[in-house]
Amino acid sequence: MKLKSNVLEYLAEAAQRTPGGTAVVDEFGSYTYKQLQDDSAAYGAALAKYDVANRGVVIMVEKSYDTLAIMLGTLFASGYYVPVDPSVPPARLAHIVGALGNPLLVTTEETLCGLQLENACETVSLEALHSLRAGMQRRDAVEPMSLSIDPAYVLFTSGSTGVPKGVVVSHGAIISFIDEFVSEFKFENGDRFANQAPFDFDVSVKDIFGSLAVGATLVIVPRRLFMRPQALVEFLDEQRVTVMIWAVAALCMVSSFRAIAGNSLSTVRKVLFSGEVMPRAHLKSLLESLSNAEFVNLYGPTEITCNCLYCRVDRARVDTAELPLGKAFGHCEVMVVDEAGHRIVESGRKGELIVRGPSLALGYIGNREATEKAFVPNPLNSLYGERVYRTGDNAMLTNEGDLVFCGRKDNQVKYQGHRIELEEIDKVFEGFFDVDRCRCAFDSKKNRLCVFYEGSACEKELPKRALSKLPVFMRPASVAKVENMPLNKNGKVDRAMLLELHGEPTKRARAVR
Repeated sequence: MKLKSNVLEYLAEAAQRTPGGTAVVDEFGSYTYKQLQDDSAAYGAALAKYDVANRGVVIMVEKSYDTLAIMLGTLFASGYYVPVDPSVPPARLAHIVGALGNPLLVTTEETLCGLQLENACETVSLEALHSLRAGMQRRDAVEPMSLSIDPAYVLFTSGSTGVPKGVVVSHGAIISFIDEFVSEFKFENGDRFANQAPFDFDVSVKDIFGSLAVGATLVIVPRRLFMRPQALVEFLDEQRVTVMIWAVAALCMVSSFRAIAGNSLSTVRKVLFSGEVMPRAHLKSLLESLSNAEFVNLYGPTEITCNCLYCRVDRARVDTAELPLGKAFGHCEVMVVDEAGHRIVESGRKGELIVRGPSLALGYIGNREATEKAFVPNPLNSLYGERVYRTGDNAMLTNEGDLVFCGRKDNQVKYQGHRIELEEIDKVFEGFFDVDRCRCAFDSKKNRLCVFYEGSACEKELPKRALSKLPVFMRPASVAKVENMPLNKNGKVDRAMLLELHGEPTKRARAVR
């Protein structure tokens, strides 16, 4: 079998097999594989007029079929796409533009009119690009020249330091992951992928290229429906979705509002989730609601291209066993090392996860220092140059050979002379049947631990129940119930925002003493 040079070969193969098959559905219509290929190629010809080869194209447009066609069109023109949320703060956009050097910015005329960029940047309105695309003939089409080592996209993460970092992912990295991904989970051309994630979040990469790889249908779920859980479930039912590759926070929202009732989502056969630890209460609720679906826990930072570990959920053990990160996909190796860089092979001992393999990102764009800090020589290989990615996540091996998440290194705080993993406190509170989700945050200004939770537990009684579960130095100064958890742009609970919104202890909050 011929090796793919770039990800557009997925589209070409699907369009050749089933040109009339439905490639994409959005709120405006349904589009065949032939349409997607033709429109993407035409957008590529239009973008080529702006000389975007080996250059970033910032696409600051709400997700839709057209947005996807522009992203793929960027690849036709041998550039790399950079999806950005249209509501991005000006300072963040300025940082993105600066890091990319000299990108082309695509956005609506309305947005362009009010845009004030600190750094000079070539721009084109969505409307002008659309008109240019419409005038393209077949003879205007450009031949994609990208190699497997060339960038396909750049996604800007939130960054633990508060400064966003642009993760550069190559065509080859996507291909190495997607080929393994679709094979492992046996996706089919009859599947309908419900796209929950924004296009600037790497969960969407699995939706887009996973569906293209098997010739399935990508159903782009309108953003507004995530504010209306019942309407969201009705939409998924109408679209007969079969695959949900969603962030944990989005699934928790559906579970919290008890939106799945009766025969709802009966066509769903696979639910894959990632982004953060799935609270047991929410997982149990979802398993009960979708009794015929396979559930899979996925793990992996953006820097390794989507995921490197997976664990199929064993329904029989949900009540008795912690959900592990699981085992590595076949295209990569995931190891645990200690502070000295030595591999940990015994169970029960904690260390940092590092990853090696062909799906590692090329680095952080315009940020050599951060790249060299995270993408380092393999400490276990002294014979020749080989890169690994340091995830910053702690884990340990179980007796069964699975990896279990033990918290972020940057979520480790020094409190009362002890080093504490905030996730350890989360886990204790989530162990109570009436706590759906918990996040502990460290208030560095007041030097205290604050717990926030969702669920039916009594706010006055809950701290007392935690006394026997937590050592004195891990007991929070306050425990407060919240209606919902604020999320960062990557769909994870924002602990800093929790403190900002709910940090002042209320009369109801009680210290665990």
